[in-house]
Amino acid sequence: MTHHSAKSKAAPRTTRQATDHAARSVPRGIPRVPSFFGKGKGKGKGKGALPRAPGIGLKALHQADLLEAPPASVHWVEAHTENFMARGGPTHRWLDAIRDRFPLSLHGVALSLGAAHGVDPDHLARVKAVVDRFDPVQVSEHLAWVGPPGIYLNDLLPLPLTEDSLAVVADNVSRVQGTLGRSILVENPSQYLAFHDTVLAEPDFLAELARRTGCGLLLDVNNVHVSAVNLGFDAIGWLDRLAAQGPPVGEIHLAGHADREVEGVTILIDDHGSRVRPAVWDLYDHALSLFGPTPTLIEWDSDVPPLSVLADEAAQAGARLAAHGEREMADA
Repeated sequence: MTHHSAKSKAAPRTTRQATDHAARSVPRGIPRVPSFFGKGKGKGKGKGALPRAPGIGLKALHQADLLEAPPASVHWVEAHTENFMARGGPTHRWLDAIRDRFPLSLHGVALSLGAAHGVDPDHLARVKAVVDRFDPVQVSEHLAWVGPPGIYLNDLLPLPLTEDSLAVVADNVSRVQGTLGRSILVENPSQYLAFHDTVLAEPDFLAELARRTGCGLLLDVNNVHVSAVNLGFDAIGWLDRLAAQGPPVGEIHLAGHADREVEGVTILIDDHGSRVRPAVWDLYDHALSLFGPTPTLIEWDSDVPPLSVLADEAAQAGARLAAHGEREMADA
């Protein structure tokens, strides 16, 4: 995991800056809503729930622009938890400055919620230290495992969707939530293979996990599309099946993906290295029609472009959120 670095400590915000920040309102028709993800006293959670508006993933490349000239289309930010596990230093000062400007979400990649041997206690302790230090609005992780005991393979590995796997993941999620003192969101991963042992549909697995543990779901729409193409299922049907069970969806992720030809077969790779594809925008619109306006993150983790490109993607998400928010109010 690459650690972010900060070149300088941000100056305190002036009254004019605070006024300008407040004026960057959420798109019309998109309200802030109460969060079911626990209570807190710090700035991160004290600001309330994430706005039902677009945010972006934090990148060191964008640190100065985010603090000095934040785009109007960016309403919150998400940081990778593992990037801030150092004890103090410039990365902490940078995230403090960011958190003073934006609502913050922390997104982990290494808790290994699908590990049969359980969550690594040392890593969980480090996650808790970061969560306690920065007090974010939300905390999330992936439905995946990262290696056998004592080994980190630097990848999000799939697991068979069985009753035994569900019991393991539920135990791990409950332990994480008990340690952190808050509920978390669990994200559906991108998939490149299917297990013969799988007996549960992924939407059923996720919905039952939320029911058993009280966690919320982070719906990665790009991952649904990538998995649907790679495994040959209907992405719209996947979303419909999840929505029919009513699990709480607290956040949506959008990203680009790559196409790879392998022995004459096209495989989609969730590389977060390009703009959101038209098919994923269409799937996002369907997700909003099912779950309503939901905080939406633009992810971009490889070949990271200037901030203006992410801001443009966020603006497109914001327009769709606003349209669905106005539709909801008209139907009310």
